[in-house]
Amino acid sequence: MGLLLEYLPWFWLFLMILFTVIEVATFGLTTIWFALGALVMLLLSPLPIPFLWQIFVFLIISAVLLIFTRPIAVKKLKVGREKTNTDSLIGERALVIKDITEFEKGLVKVHGMEWSAQSIDGKPMIKDETCIIKRIEGVTVVVGRCDLEENQVVAPTK
Repeated sequence: MGLLLEYLPWFWLFLMILFTVIEVATFGLTTIWFALGALVMLLLSPLPIPFLWQIFVFLIISAVLLIFTRPIAVKKLKVGREKTNTDSLIGERALVIKDITEFEKGLVKVHGMEWSAQSIDGKPMIKDETCIIKRIEGVTVVVGRCDLEENQVVAPTK
């Protein structure tokens, strides 16, 4: 048993490096928390804690880090979200070219392109009304009303 405890720091160092390499290769913000758990265990490994307890503590530390800090890190780093050209349309004005009703999608034109559109609040929008693109769901833009002073007819762009 003494021999096992003697080599535990090397075991935790190996796991820390392994999890770090996997994280660098995937950048999914998953294995980094296990690498941090292994780092804590590397620091605790000189203490005379039985190996099974060390594994248990490692799993608890890694799980707590994964559950409570990963969502914050993903949000701050915007991991897993690739920006596309359509993201630039959010917040842009569009011109309704086919009425949008509560039950049917209509059409809007923005930057010379026609998009299938639905109202964000379900209220109808009529042809030649100006609206703002709030989000994009697949090939449909979800639009909202402009403020009254902004609701001016926009000439269609070609």
